[in-house]
Amino acid sequence: MSHIKKWLSQNLPTPIHQIQELQFEDKGVQLFLKRDDLIHPEISGNKWRKLKYNLIAAQQQQHDTILTFGGAYSNHIAATAAACRLAGMKSIGIIRGEELSKKENRTLRKAADDGMRLKFISRENYRRKTEAAFLETLGKQFQKFFLIPEGGSNELGIKGCAEIMNEVQEQFDFICVACGTGTTMAGILSATHHKQNVIGFPAFKSGEDLEKVLQQLLNTDNNTADSCELMSDYHFGGYARHTPELLQFIRSFKAKHQIELDFIYTGKMLFGVYDLIQKDFFPSGSKILAIHTGGLQGNQSIWELFDY
Repeated sequence: MSHIKKWLSQNLPTPIHQIQELQFEDKGVQLFLKRDDLIHPEISGNKWRKLKYNLIAAQQQQHDTILTFGGAYSNHIAATAAACRLAGMKSIGIIRGEELSKKENRTLRKAADDGMRLKFISRENYRRKTEAAFLETLGKQFQKFFLIPEGGSNELGIKGCAEIMNEVQEQFDFICVACGTGTTMAGILSATHHKQNVIGFPAFKSGEDLEKVLQQLLNTDNNTADSCELMSDYHFGGYARHTPELLQFIRSFKAKHQIELDFIYTGKMLFGVYDLIQKDFFPSGSKILAIHTGGLQGNQSIWELFDY
């Protein structure tokens, strides 16, 4: 555990900034942004929170190697590689798509530079990532390792994300968060005790299926609709997809507020929040807290492909 304090070096609690807009005044609402992107220079946002207890558990169990899963521009892969480097641990990344071994990008290059061993597998095999037989095959190939699911989606990840709400002292009427695996939203739901309305913004198509995922993550059969709502109209074509309208919103937001957003998660979520405010979804007098979940490293990789 000699390196764990170095890895845990962070800026907590993260600040909450009010976002000032004339349109918010006209609608009688207030919007605040919790800046989890400022937690750590390399392991920002919900990735830091989801990895925190996983890496502590791995070191307590005397593992020196982490194995996890991710795609071409995975924030989780990048964060895990950096965290393991800082913690003095080895890391293995199982990457979705064999073709990516010949298509290097900044995310995977940085992960490799941080010492992560990358194994590229077919998309068909990647879909088996939770099957016992497939994990047994990985165990034979890589020997002893501590397994962290894709996106840090397990009880330890939820525990870390629940601490977001421990840092929120004010009362808010709505909590808004972007959703991928659903782990961050599950953590927030586990800590709110239904005092706030939690609104999730899936970053992918078929976001309606996320409610079942949340039930599984929270180990409950209860209808999560009683305490949360999913807004599935702001995926902009699917995971990692974007439109000129979304990119213009992100540019304008940065120019006005000096805060960078990513276009995979937080940019889509805040676009949705702005749109819902304009459509009077939030009652006058509402205080809204949006969570900036970080993930800005992905912007660098995308700049290689698009005119951002």
